[in-house]
Amino acid sequence: MASVEMLMPKMGESIIEGTILTWLKKEGDAIEQDESVLEVATDKVDTEVPATHGGILKKILAKEGDVVAVGAPIAIIETSGESSTAPSQSKAVIESAKEELIAAAPANTSTLLTEPEVLDETPGEDGRFYSPLVKSIAKEEGISASELSKIPGTGKEGRVTKQDMMDYLKNKSVPAPAKAASVAPAPSIAEPKVSISISATDEIIEMDRMRKMIAQRMVDSKRISPHVTSFVEADMTNIVLWREKNKDAYKAKYGEGITYTPFFIDAVAKAIRDFPMINISVDGDRIIKKKDINIGMAVALPSGNLIVPIIKNADQLNLVGISKKVNDLANRARNNKLTADDLAGGTYTVSNVGSFGNVMGTPIIPQPQVAIMAVGAIVKKPAVVETPTGDVIAIRHKMFLSHSYDHRVVDGSLGGMFVRRVADYLEAFDLNTTI
Repeated sequence: MASVEMLMPKMGESIIEGTILTWLKKEGDAIEQDESVLEVATDKVDTEVPATHGGILKKILAKEGDVVAVGAPIAIIETSGESSTAPSQSKAVIESAKEELIAAAPANTSTLLTEPEVLDETPGEDGRFYSPLVKSIAKEEGISASELSKIPGTGKEGRVTKQDMMDYLKNKSVPAPAKAASVAPAPSIAEPKVSISISATDEIIEMDRMRKMIAQRMVDSKRISPHVTSFVEADMTNIVLWREKNKDAYKAKYGEGITYTPFFIDAVAKAIRDFPMINISVDGDRIIKKKDINIGMAVALPSGNLIVPIIKNADQLNLVGISKKVNDLANRARNNKLTADDLAGGTYTVSNVGSFGNVMGTPIIPQPQVAIMAVGAIVKKPAVVETPTGDVIAIRHKMFLSHSYDHRVVDGSLGGMFVRRVADYLEAFDLNTTI
């Protein structure tokens, strides 16, 4: 028998550590290679981690709640094969992950809101090590180094975890000090602004980890970006007629259905090429113009939470290619099979509120993007249609587009022209398009 170390896997290009959520197996259990043995959380996604070898789970090295660096050992598996060289490679994997992040980092120290920090192995004033996530929370909440040193840690070797920080903020009896005399503390979902009366008949539901993350990011986005929304109504008749005519043949040919979402993403990608200043991010006083057009699509999960996987280089895909990506990402999202890379790098987002029967919505921008579009329900309406022999009233399939954008860098003219151009592409869809 031989023992091999199971290492924390690399879960994305920008991910250098993860938090152990749940062990699905316990010490002494028999496990198969590629069988899921634990769940790990990063700042982007929760994912199941499969076993690297088959055998017996001899020892668990990282307990639930621990923050573990990529490449660090998390368990020992007893196998029937020869000894593995994994232990000697673990440090090299960690160093490789760090080097990749350092190489990809901008020349100056300013970073975008959702870009990860390089892991800092220098201990704090109290001699303890803090993860970038914990440091970020402390900075956001105005917690000083001396105050941070007094927070009890439940992680490995007494490390303070994200949950420790959330518990501390929840139970904190006094507000966090302001960062500066002239700057008000940033709002926090952990500290309600008004007292809430709770009666005996009320049900108290604790937010899960994903809901807490969504709530905090929504608060952050409304604080960071002055939101403005422009609306346009698009005639979707050509697309509706084409889909009704071709959906059965499409399913027979490709083995899956085609929804309206690929049409929306295709039109948005084309409009971004026409108006590239929508495809930007803000970094302090700088505007970062993105070359790649990576479109996120909001997916509602069975839990009621929301997740936004990314279709990379959407402008380089045809309708069939986009449809396959949409179906794949949506299915994996609902089955908790997305990776961190599936959620990284988005430059624009589309949200289909029409799938819930809503005619329009005013979505919140996912930072550090500067715009998001909501598409409403497609509804039959009487409309005036121009013909060579004059105007007529006809039944048409209509849909509202709602374009929310960051007014710091996107003015009404650009925001309005962009959503109008998306509608133009949808209305101009060719009924003779082949599959």
